[in-house]
Amino acid sequence: MIKKIPTISFSKWLNQTLKALKTDGTASVPCGECRGCCTSSFFIHIRPDEKKTLSVIPKKLLFPAPGLPKGHVLLGYKENGHCPLFINNACSIYENRPITCRQFDCRIFPATGIKVEKDKPRIKEQAVRWEFALESEQDRKKINAVQAAAKFLNQNSKHFPDNFIPKNPSQQAILALKIYRAFISFRHPLP
Repeated sequence: MIKKIPTISFSKWLNQTLKALKTDGTASVPCGECRGCCTSSFFIHIRPDEKKTLSVIPKKLLFPAPGLPKGHVLLGYKENGHCPLFINNACSIYENRPITCRQFDCRIFPATGIKVEKDKPRIKEQAVRWEFALESEQDRKKINAVQAAAKFLNQNSKHFPDNFIPKNPSQQAILALKIYRAFISFRHPLP
C-alpha cells in the first residue's frame, strides 16, 4: 500500500502554483529526501532572460532549444539521467537554478490527472503519494475543473495547431493549469 503524504488544500496549492507560473516565482514543494526531478532524465529549458542562471552553467552543457527562438537553450542530463549540475545529492547552482527547476512540482500530476512518463519512475513514485486536502466544495470543484481542462486538451489535441499541445506530460499539466486560469479569470480575476 502506498503511504499518502498529506499536503495543503487544493485551493491553496492551486493559487500558489498559478501565481508562481504567472510571475516566474518559485514553487514551495516539501520534497524531503526526494531528488527525483534532478535524477529523471529531464531536459531543462532556460530562457535568454535568465542571465544569472546562464552565467553559472558551463556553455558546453547547453544547446539550442528546438522549435524555440534564438537564445532559448536546454540543459541536458548525464548517461545516468542525472542533471550534470546535481553533485553530491544536491543542486550545485541552487540559488541560481533555472525557472523550470524553481517551478517544478510533481503534485501537478495528481492535480491534473495526467500520468507521469514511464521512464520517470522516481517522479511517478513521489507523485502518486501526494494527497490534496479537499476541504470544501470549492476545492472539489477546482480540482474537477483542472482535471477537465487536462482531459479536454488530451481529447481534442487534433483540433489545435501542430505542436500546440506538448508531448511532455509535465508541459501538458502546466498547459492545463494555464487553460484553467484563462477560463476562470473571465469571471474572477486571479492575483
